[in-house]
Amino acid sequence: MMLDWKQSLVLTVVMAVVTMGLRFLPFAVFRKKTPKAVLYFGQVLPYAVMGMLVVYCLKDVSVMHGSHGIPEAISIALVAGLHIWKKNTLLSMVAGTLCYMVLVQFVF
Repeated sequence: MMLDWKQSLVLTVVMAVVTMGLRFLPFAVFRKKTPKAVLYFGQVLPYAVMGMLVVYCLKDVSVMHGSHGIPEAISIALVAGLHIWKKNTLLSMVAGTLCYMVLVQFVF
């Protein structure tokens, strides 16, 4: 079933309102003082999410077949090195992704 432009517009507006509402909700709820638990989660969850992403991305890598995990290892080293050097998460992730894609498409 294909949506016409009116339905697409309504869906887009509803999704935008819900997304913005969820983003603004913590500021409305914690107007005066943010609970310590929320501050703690704000500090530790980014690292936990990154760890889970690393595990998810490497779960199907086989060192016995194919490229033997070499593109993945090179890309991980690049991400870690860039992050230690520049301390810029976005730069590290973009560079690692580009490195991996170039290695997989053109080298291995």
